[in-house]
Amino acid sequence: SWIENVMLTARNLRKHAPRYDSSPSTSGAPELEIIMPSFPKPFVALLVGFSLMSSLGLSQETKKPKVTKKPVIKALLIAGGCCHDYDNQIQILTQGLSQRANVEWEILLGANSRDRKLPIYQTDDWAKGYDVIVHNECYGATSDVEFVERIVRGHTKYKIPMVAIHCSMHSYRNAKTDKWRELLGVTSRRHEKRAEQGLEVVNRAPKHPIMIGFGESWATPKGELYVIEKSWPNMSVLASAFGVQGKRDQACIWTNEYQGCRVFGTTLGHHNETMLCQEYLDTVSRGLLWACGKIQENGAPLPGYEGSGQEKILLPYMIKEQVPGPSPTPAKRGN
Repeated sequence: SWIENVMLTARNLRKHAPRYDSSPSTSGAPELEIIMPSFPKPFVALLVGFSLMSSLGLSQETKKPKVTKKPVIKALLIAGGCCHDYDNQIQILTQGLSQRANVEWEILLGANSRDRKLPIYQTDDWAKGYDVIVHNECYGATSDVEFVERIVRGHTKYKIPMVAIHCSMHSYRNAKTDKWRELLGVTSRRHEKRAEQGLEVVNRAPKHPIMIGFGESWATPKGELYVIEKSWPNMSVLASAFGVQGKRDQACIWTNEYQGCRVFGTTLGHHNETMLCQEYLDTVSRGLLWACGKIQENGAPLPGYEGSGQEKILLPYMIKEQVPGPSPTPAKRGN
């Protein structure tokens, strides 16, 4: 019943209570936190009330039927760094991907500096226990070689799949090691001038499960094209866009395999307008499913891994202003 669902949600909220990292920062505030979705106040009141009923044993009046739990992908989203609207991008990615695949999220938001060394990466076991890591971080000035290689070992030690988004490709570019770039499948250190008119993204692998349904091409509403200096041996291009300044195609969607880890990567995603597009969320969700081995040849999730169903994504400022369908705030200008 709906009452049981509310009570189950209350128990889950207690189980997945937020945790904070209190590592020092220049502002004195926590640098990294695991964030939970917010609920409307009336709903929270219901959760509290029924949680109390459960603790008092009032819920035992009727026996609850056994419920077969759907399989779930346990994902860790790491976001933060300079130059992007990570607060809203966290909402776009978690809502959008969970609508298309059954994903349970933990979210880590780091400081907005360029050279931050996130505390989570302090041991080789940092990724243990997750089914996939989604990297959407921008720490290009972090140059500690041992630190960067430890991030990679977190993936390779336990064969943890990876989804790499946009500035993750420019993260750690100052480090004198190629291990991060080998994991990504590409080397990129710069981008072309931002295109307000968007990019024409051409499907180069229409039969690949990730690209089924993408169509021949997709015109992004806005764009920032990364220059790919090198493609590593196990990288396969899924889509590309023509660089006006460099006068050549640049891979912008691809897969990679590195030491037993499956990687899906895309350099698209600087602007919220691009991330909010159905084409973007469909492709990234299929990329996540592919990385985890949970996708069918026709691009659909394996049975049981379907998402909640597509609906309009509401960002916090949209709810606050109560304006239907406003244009999302562009990402901050920067690298």
